[in-house]
Amino acid sequence: MRNPLIAFLLGFFPGGGLLYLRKMRGLFYMAVIFGIFVGTFFIDFILGYTDSFLFLGLAGVFLMYVASLVDTVITASKQIPADGETTGPASANNLESERFFTIVLSLVPGLGHFQLGLMNRGLTFLVSFFGLGAMILFVSVLSGRNVFLVFFAMLPVIWVYGFFDAMQQLNKKQKGEALVDRSILEDFEARREDGKKSKAIATLLSVFPGAGHLYLGLQRRGIQLMAAFLFSIYILDILHLGVFLFLVPIIWFYSFFDGLQKASRIETEPMEDTPVISYLVNNQKWVGIGLIALGVYYLFTSIFLPVFGPVMKDFLAIDLAYWFERYFQVVVVCTLLIGGGIKLMLGSKKKAENKEVSE
Repeated sequence: MRNPLIAFLLGFFPGGGLLYLRKMRGLFYMAVIFGIFVGTFFIDFILGYTDSFLFLGLAGVFLMYVASLVDTVITASKQIPADGETTGPASANNLESERFFTIVLSLVPGLGHFQLGLMNRGLTFLVSFFGLGAMILFVSVLSGRNVFLVFFAMLPVIWVYGFFDAMQQLNKKQKGEALVDRSILEDFEARREDGKKSKAIATLLSVFPGAGHLYLGLQRRGIQLMAAFLFSIYILDILHLGVFLFLVPIIWFYSFFDGLQKASRIETEPMEDTPVISYLVNNQKWVGIGLIALGVYYLFTSIFLPVFGPVMKDFLAIDLAYWFERYFQVVVVCTLLIGGGIKLMLGSKKKAENKEVSE
């Protein structure tokens, strides 16, 4: 009797699982998939066919690969004997069958938990995975900014966590332990002391800038970090200021480790909601100036430039759109660098003068 789990894992190689199960049609899948793959690239690159032919060839490879994997799963499931069909204990057959189907279903977050009877826990993973993916896709399409697709990197994290959590729950069940059907957040909350925030939840939420701070009750600090992260991505994208993209990972790392630091102190000292940049809180006029500047930018690029740009090009022979796209980024970068340098120089002078007066 062949092991169905090993057959399933080998099934990710075209025809490998079927060959392990001693099914000669595995050679057919292997030959067809590799034949289509090699033939498509040969015809496309050597003979110079269009990319549409390459797309059709890769689509055929994908369909045959899926057919091979599904055939492997169905054939492997038949290797699991029903109760009473073997001389071994029926419980061993049930355990093997349950493990096999749980692993296969866990490839889709939440379905493995459904197999174990954990409906609430499985629903949490299912909604989190597909809900987050749908939200990211919706925001990207609605805003027309592909930069938001970077958040798709969070989906593999949810998938891996859900898969290993399903395996952990499966091991508990097969050891005879009772399973409690509750969501991940309820699981974390059950482990913390009454009246205190959970370090685990705060750490988990800190992956997204500001979310961990909001959970800990640090509203002003969390909102500032979240706004700085999302606003910086948006502004750098629309203004094409690629030279400042290094600020995005800096903000993320600062927010993440600041969230970890705050979470580690929740049991030892009271939390004080101090904003990251207190200057903006006391001087909100600069926030207003920034919003006005952003509105003027949109007004210029969306209305003035499309309407008056062709007119100036026809009558004055000035291509306003070209000059704007060619030099606007340079002007913004130079202004920010010069302004930041002057601000640092004036700040260091004031500190030196205050130090001399105090002495």
